[in-house]
Amino acid sequence: MSLPGAPGAAAPHEVGGSRGPAGPGRGVTALLVGLFSLVVVAAGLTFVPLPYVVLSPGPATNILGSVDGQPVLAVEGVETFPTDGALDFTTVAFDGGPGREVTVYDLLGAAFRPEVEVRPEELYFPPDASEEEVEAENAELMNDSQTVAAATALRALGRDVPTVVQIAEVAPDGPAAGTVEQGDVVLQVDGSPVGDAGAVADAVQDRSPGDDVNLRVRRDGAERTLTVPTGDVEGRAVIGVFLRTDYDLPVQVTLNTGRVGGPSAGLMFTLAIYDSLTPGALTGGERIAGTGTIADDGTVGPISGIRQKLVGAREAGAEWFLAPVDDCADAEGAVPDGMEVFEVGTFEEARAAVEAIAAGDTGGLTRCG
Repeated sequence: MSLPGAPGAAAPHEVGGSRGPAGPGRGVTALLVGLFSLVVVAAGLTFVPLPYVVLSPGPATNILGSVDGQPVLAVEGVETFPTDGALDFTTVAFDGGPGREVTVYDLLGAAFRPEVEVRPEELYFPPDASEEEVEAENAELMNDSQTVAAATALRALGRDVPTVVQIAEVAPDGPAAGTVEQGDVVLQVDGSPVGDAGAVADAVQDRSPGDDVNLRVRRDGAERTLTVPTGDVEGRAVIGVFLRTDYDLPVQVTLNTGRVGGPSAGLMFTLAIYDSLTPGALTGGERIAGTGTIADDGTVGPISGIRQKLVGAREAGAEWFLAPVDDCADAEGAVPDGMEVFEVGTFEEARAAVEAIAAGDTGGLTRCG
């Protein structure tokens, strides 16, 4: 089928040879063809994935509140106290990455929203990672952050929280394969007690490659001694396992966070757990949001998406925000109107900041952004 006036279409004329109204000229034809081509190309671009991620503000959730009628935080095995106010953990909405393709339209839309950022996909996801692998890793990081948060809060209250070293993974072709199992808790190496993953690694590497190592482990509630040969990696003795430091918590802490993953809510989890275990409202009834990972020593670590989290927190009604020290530079110029942002480097600093906000005395706090 030819377009009117396109090559091969007969120009209309009247019988008798007199010329009738002229058909579209070549310029109009070229324009129509060009527009048609643009439509085809634009439609095609809708289905072309691009190697970027689009970061936009995600929801903020009050850990002291409820979601769908279920409390976000539940602590069992110890006395808890009623509280007030809000401690919000903040999120970033990701478009892109495994299972979430980004197209040119997404990038064009992001260009008109100052709170949205576009970043290379490789900064956030390893090559060839599947959607299932990414979700599993994020879920594990979230679970780990909750456990460290509970341990940190309990220790701040003077409770003893012993650490345990657990086998997170056994290399299928490593020396320990077939002897050590995932989930084993390592109690001793060659008769010496070990308290964290670093101590286990150091004890193994004190041996010469090829030597046997005796591991005392707890499996399914029973203790046993395993003899494991060591392998050689660049002159170091190894047994081919991946370790994680876990905690023997004296209470049970449950956090209902839905499908949110990653470690960046650790700080706010710690504050909320601490609040629930102490009389009165830590926040003084204020709505305080924040972000930051939490480490075993109480250090608050940096996260990604601080600019988006600030916007999401303000949209949820928070007027105060706690940010990791290392993220303050990224927050520069992005603090929403009506919000104050304070930098924190440890849990103790964060707790002091919340108490200062509750008391209405924030003059001594360090602002960022």
